[in-house]
Amino acid sequence: MSSLLLALALAALPAVVLIWYFYHLDKARSEPIGLILRSVLYGFAAVIPAAGIEFGIGALVPPPAGALGILFEAFVMAGLVEESVKLYFVRRYIFHRPEFNERTDGIIYAICVSLGFAFIENFIYGHDAPSILFVRAFTAVPGHAVFSGVMGYYVGMAKLEEGRAGAWKRGLFWAVILHGLYDALLMAGGAVSYLVIPLLIFGWRLLKRLFAKAQAADFERFGGGRNS
Repeated sequence: MSSLLLALALAALPAVVLIWYFYHLDKARSEPIGLILRSVLYGFAAVIPAAGIEFGIGALVPPPAGALGILFEAFVMAGLVEESVKLYFVRRYIFHRPEFNERTDGIIYAICVSLGFAFIENFIYGHDAPSILFVRAFTAVPGHAVFSGVMGYYVGMAKLEEGRAGAWKRGLFWAVILHGLYDALLMAGGAVSYLVIPLLIFGWRLLKRLFAKAQAADFERFGGGRNS
């Protein structure tokens, strides 16, 4: 029992730290804690349809061998399926809520859903291997935040910028590209797999730049006050 609790704690810790970080990054107009927690729970729930879809695709369309198989699994099975499911939960359960009234909200809520998803995935892969949980704390978990956070920027744009209702499609595209590239590099193995480090650094810098851009637009709209 103690080892199970330790694994749960190690799986949850990086997600909690990242949620706390982005929540406080948006502290001038922070989101309701209840909806933050609910968004994380949506991420938990998203694991089930994502796993079902991946299983169904794998049964109906067996991945080809070699490099094509790696690309198929990375960009379709992982990138497209997982990011599409996370996007579905954001758009279905959060997008139309009155609390979602800023561009940064798209990033925050997408990250919370993604980190709920990452926690469950983290535990599944590493519940009996703390070393795996440690590595994933600095790779897969922030990776999920980056992929979906970039997507969330465009979700916020879709809600709040006139004439940009379809911007979420662009966000999904970039999330799939980043997620698929990350998985493809890892599956390639050997020295190539270490290229995920500069990819994550690039993705993190991109996300921070988009977050700052969204904050600037929100400040112009609301000034320094908090959300109503």
